[in-house]
Amino acid sequence: MNLLHRVELWGDRHHPGWTDIIRIALGIFLCFRGLQFPMNMSTLLAELPPSLSGGPFALIVLGHYIFVAHLLGGILLIFGMYTRIACLIQIPILLGAVIFVNWNKDLFRPFPELIVSLIVLILLFYFLITGNGKYTLETITGKEKER
Repeated sequence: MNLLHRVELWGDRHHPGWTDIIRIALGIFLCFRGLQFPMNMSTLLAELPPSLSGGPFALIVLGHYIFVAHLLGGILLIFGMYTRIACLIQIPILLGAVIFVNWNKDLFRPFPELIVSLIVLILLFYFLITGNGKYTLETITGKEKER
């Protein structure tokens, strides 16, 4: 039994029901940020350091990746389907947000973006380990696979 299989089994056994509410809220938040991203894409891409920019085409591809990943990952987290894959898609985006975008900003503002990005990143790592939980679309419809 390899390490990933043991982590998956541990996550499936140690998943309290109340964390599903947090998973659904995280999915709604990511969908909201995904829908909000195209309106603010120019300001975000202007804040990136010049050493990171690989030309206009690379920035456009990056912007579309962020938009699609937030929207699709949020929907998957809401329904509890492919939760670990949705978290894996989101983690590079949040790491980039913490390291490149939000690190220079003022930490003591009323609603600091760095703190929000760190909380979302920690929750994504949590759901990457624990998985989707008890309340998912598969368990509601009765199509859960047997182990």
